[in-house]
Amino acid sequence: MNKPVFQERKTRPVGYSALIHRFKLDVVPHWRRSYVTNESLPKTHTMDGVTEVFYPAKYWPGETLGDHLEFALKYDGTNLALLAAIFQSAPKSEFESYIASKPRGKYARRLWFFYEMLTETQLDLHDLQTGGYVDLLEPDEYYTVSPPEQVRRQRVNDNLPGNRQFCPTVRRTETLKKFEGVNLTERCREIVAAYSPQLLKRAMGYLYTKETRSSFAIENIEPNSTRAERFVALLHAAKSDDYCEKSRLLELQNRIVDPRFQCSDYRNTQNYVGEMISWQREKIHYVGPKPDDLSELMEGLIASHQRMNQSDIHAVAHAAMVSYGFVFLHPLEDGNGRIHRFLIHNILARRNFTPSGMIFPVSASMLRNRDDYDASLEAFSRPIMELVEYRLDDEGRLTVQNDTACWYRYIDLTVQTEMLFRFIEQTIETELVDELTFLVSYDQAKKAIQEIVDMPDRKIDLFIRLCLQNNGRLSKSKRGSLFDFLSDAEIARMEEAIRFVAGNEDHFQLKP
Repeated sequence: MNKPVFQERKTRPVGYSALIHRFKLDVVPHWRRSYVTNESLPKTHTMDGVTEVFYPAKYWPGETLGDHLEFALKYDGTNLALLAAIFQSAPKSEFESYIASKPRGKYARRLWFFYEMLTETQLDLHDLQTGGYVDLLEPDEYYTVSPPEQVRRQRVNDNLPGNRQFCPTVRRTETLKKFEGVNLTERCREIVAAYSPQLLKRAMGYLYTKETRSSFAIENIEPNSTRAERFVALLHAAKSDDYCEKSRLLELQNRIVDPRFQCSDYRNTQNYVGEMISWQREKIHYVGPKPDDLSELMEGLIASHQRMNQSDIHAVAHAAMVSYGFVFLHPLEDGNGRIHRFLIHNILARRNFTPSGMIFPVSASMLRNRDDYDASLEAFSRPIMELVEYRLDDEGRLTVQNDTACWYRYIDLTVQTEMLFRFIEQTIETELVDELTFLVSYDQAKKAIQEIVDMPDRKIDLFIRLCLQNNGRLSKSKRGSLFDFLSDAEIARMEEAIRFVAGNEDHFQLKP
């Protein structure tokens, strides 16, 4: 009997993977890696956020630079940071010859535009005079601005959410499409419709405070009353004022940080996030862009915000790209995280995603789901730290020794946008619902106590608060010092009323 013959799988990188290999590039990993094999059917494997796709031999595009660039745009998507690195290493003449051979091809036109945008170098090619316009990004695959800007030279629709200085991208994943279909704004309106305006006003008062406390708590900061009240006031102003411009960002920073660390401009020193792990040894978790690169990057971020602000791009994608872009640029000496989270509210409110008069305490969800929030930051910080070459001296001064601007300039913020949608959903379904439920129960408890003993409101509020802080019962010490005028029977009935209406005692114990 003949033994079966097993054919060894042979693979060759294709698209971005092939060009990274060809030019020996150190890059932030792309979310998708493509290979051509001798097998007959495509296969896909996903691990740790990276999808590997193995295509049959018939997908092999050819050997040239242009062949693999076309394959990359067609199958791997648009990665501006990778394209910038490839264009910097690829022979200009080879790329120019490729474009000249098919100037009207839709992928060639896109690549032509990207080359001139990313390298700031114009190719020796004539402007196209005829033909329709093609989108730079496919709107069903990416979040894009609309209406786009028509570029006559390559006859393309520039629908990028940014420009050469700063241009994030967000892919329309199945997760994001599902979130869009939920219509979280309408879901919020449905929830609050069941409550009175007076109750909603009280709930919002607490949620503004909760958002403030949570945003500071994420950074392990306990603000004094003045700084906390200033932040609450800023949240109330988020609907009317656009803070994503340089002067307003500096004003915002000055109002929320210790006066000793107020900034009059973007930082001019290298910052980083680290922790001391042993004597004279610090672990560096994240390094921001070099100070020399910062001004241009921030100009690009603000221009990107303005471009999205004038388009119909989804408000959550807009908020994610600007807020996470800001915190990754880390432009200020202090307060970057709080401003990052404030910008989420600022953009959602001004884009009318947040219902009028309301706030989504997103920071509370981030704090409650701290691992998820940290993961949204590390999805960018971890891979970029493998590329940053730095030196840390004995006095804690860090110096970046290689060119890193490109990796901060063109960021894929898909993971962060998915996470922001989750935080907003959790905010509506948990933080908002819990607060409204608490207030209804609180009012019921207060009414029940008034029917037992007709005390002043201040005394009833104090009694309820002390009981909630002690598992639904009044402690002996508090009873003796504050409520000695009540009988044992009255206290027992009042405690029972509180426990009955509370329902969820754990939730009540979280209240101040």
